[in-house]
Amino acid sequence: MEIISYIIENRLVLVPVLYILGEFIKRTEFIKDKFIPLILLFFGIVISLAMGGDAAINNIIQGILVAGTTVLGNQIVKQSQKEE
Repeated sequence: MEIISYIIENRLVLVPVLYILGEFIKRTEFIKDKFIPLILLFFGIVISLAMGGDAAINNIIQGILVAGTTVLGNQIVKQSQKEE
């Protein structure tokens, strides 16, 4: 089963939002690349909580899932373009 099937429909919009945020962060000089996934995780949870819904724990889980999907998607693209 795919991770995307666990994400609530209205939270799917966060995947491109977090991706764009990650690209902006990557272009900054004062934040190291290794911290980008943690920053996206933080923003994924915060934005998901701000979107509201049922229980807070479900919103936290949704934030984790969208951040994970964003980072995984980014890495799949990068790794598939590498030549070995």
